[in-house]
Amino acid sequence: MAHKGNEDAAEQKWPHKISIGICTMPKKAKSKPMQAIMERLILFFGQLVSFFIFPEETILNEPIENWPHCHCLISIHTAEFPLQKAMAYVKLRNPYVINNLDRQFDVLSRRNVLKILSENGIEHPRHGCVIRGESDEPDTKFAEYPDNIEINGEVFMKPFVEKPIDAEDHNVYIYYSSSAGGGSRRLFRKKNNESSCYSPKSEVRRDGSYIYEEFIPAGGTDVKVYAVGPHYAHAESRKAPGVDGKVERHPDGKEVRHRVVLTNKERQIAKKIVLAFEQTICGFDLLRANGKSYVCDVNGFSFVKTSEKYYEDTAKILGNQIVRHFAKTNNWQIPIDMPPAPFLDSGVGDDALMISTPAGESAECVAKESEPREVESTSNKNES
Repeated sequence: MAHKGNEDAAEQKWPHKISIGICTMPKKAKSKPMQAIMERLILFFGQLVSFFIFPEETILNEPIENWPHCHCLISIHTAEFPLQKAMAYVKLRNPYVINNLDRQFDVLSRRNVLKILSENGIEHPRHGCVIRGESDEPDTKFAEYPDNIEINGEVFMKPFVEKPIDAEDHNVYIYYSSSAGGGSRRLFRKKNNESSCYSPKSEVRRDGSYIYEEFIPAGGTDVKVYAVGPHYAHAESRKAPGVDGKVERHPDGKEVRHRVVLTNKERQIAKKIVLAFEQTICGFDLLRANGKSYVCDVNGFSFVKTSEKYYEDTAKILGNQIVRHFAKTNNWQIPIDMPPAPFLDSGVGDDALMISTPAGESAECVAKESEPREVESTSNKNES
């Protein structure tokens, strides 16, 4: 990164390395994207920072007083991760936190996500919330008819999308009108090469609280956006799981995805989401239709799975953010040869073949459509 003379000068002006603690479950902490990013972070900023991973045994079983100290914390909520415990650790040790832990609770509720999107003027599908069986809130006035539902008097015609309020529940249903054949498509986390299945059942679920969204016809694709800070976003398109439920994969088994060029408005959406949710690293899903872009899900801390450029860019952005924070708060001098942070991802891959998407922006592909009846009413997912 720097010549020997410059390294010695930097060490004299930088009293100690900044220790970065990775506090999450092993599946995330030791994932290929996390390892790739941290390796590059040390490659570019190794004279200024170091990192370690919190042991799973410590996270689950040790009191926070026994957790290792760190100057900077990267903590990610996953299944079985004690988020409240991590929040208590932050209050005890006051490290510099990359993704606000309190706000990670917001991402766990689709209702809260939609509320925050609305408050920040971010376009999203028209929706209604049906509450059932909550101790602190009365049940919602709800009526169901063959081709529509009413939520507090507001009508949603089929097709519409039904999502559990709990964002960790990925069992999302799309309901079809009788003129389109009726029934529903049930989406779920990918299992081998399947992501959804058709059901003849047309009646909505009555076993809990749900969000109902107006269906957005997005031409069989959805766009996954990965923001790193307010000025950088990497985007990929994929075949929407609601098309036919068949996952398109490369010969090596990885899901087929294609780089996408974000519009200026979409880049502003990414910036707004990072700032509104206080998540430096934040993924969200876009649906493009009728010249507009709708945010249908905010996923919180998520990484691109296969992009060397993204790994390098993310390492540079995080390194700059962390170093500049501690330089400013401690009046330390920033090394003049520190790698600059990239400000945007153009979205154009090395050999990308670009064609038009329904929103008029460039992307490498549009997913193949299958049965004509289902294309109209299942060409997107409105879900995570």
